Amino acid sequence: MLEGSSVPLSTENWWEEFAGRIGKKAEDSMEVLGIDIGGSGIKGAPVDVSNGKLTAERYRLPTPQPAKPQPIADTVAEIARHFAWQGPIGVGFPAVVRNGIVGSAANISKKWIGVDAQALFSQVTGCPTYVLNDADAAGLAEMTFGAGRERRGVVLVLTLGTGIGSALFVDGVLVPNCELGHLEMQGQDAEWLASDAARKREDLSWKKWAKRLTLYLNTLEKLFSPDLFILGGGVSKNFDAFGPYLKVQTEIVVAHLLNEAGIVGAAMAAQRYIPALV
Repeated sequence: MLEGSSVPLSTENWWEEFAGRIGKKAEDSMEVLGIDIGGSGIKGAPVDVSNGKLTAERYRLPTPQPAKPQPIADTVAEIARHFAWQGPIGVGFPAVVRNGIVGSAANISKKWIGVDAQALFSQVTGCPTYVLNDADAAGLAEMTFGAGRERRGVVLVLTLGTGIGSALFVDGVLVPNCELGHLEMQGQDAEWLASDAARKREDLSWKKWAKRLTLYLNTLEKLFSPDLFILGGGVSKNFDAFGPYLKVQTEIVVAHLLNEAGIVGAAMAAQRYIPALV
């Protein structure tokens, strides 16, 4: 159990509990609640997964600080209650996630490592829940409904915000949990130097920040020889301010879904994978 909580973390028999009540509905449902957990905010909305459109205005709450398991779980439950939600839920989570279990903690509390987030969120919401890396969720949305639609080859979707999220696709197939924001650059995590948070923290001009982002993108070019960069996250809406200063060989496009990508991709993943779990 979590400290100060009565919520058990075991997934044993959890999915069987939902199989008769709601599991089959997840397979047929075209509307899924997507939730995107970020360093500064947690936002969610119902999504029509057949077209990637939100079916209600998104609801956002501040990310609890420190970002420990129980406060985050309580916030996720509050978002579900806001929509009076009783169906499947997808959650994009800012960490490596394997089979629902958190494997890293960069911009969240270290207490998350080893926690079965999928079981925790399922139990606090009372709904079957699928959890995946947040950048992977955003990437799924962009590759299906956004800037990466029908693009082949090696595509890197990057979300620039509190950190740097990354989703790697090869001919449309996701390579999960890449976490390329934590590549070493000048002896530090790349996101410490090149994220939007770094720009704000050091009060960098767009030109100076673009120089750092160029260094990061050049590193990715050397490692992956990508065919396309898709830049997302909140800062992408300012692409006209920094884009002209980027010096890379790879084609760059701005994400179409912007801050909705994580919500949409999380919902898509839940609709796709929950039926296989129940």
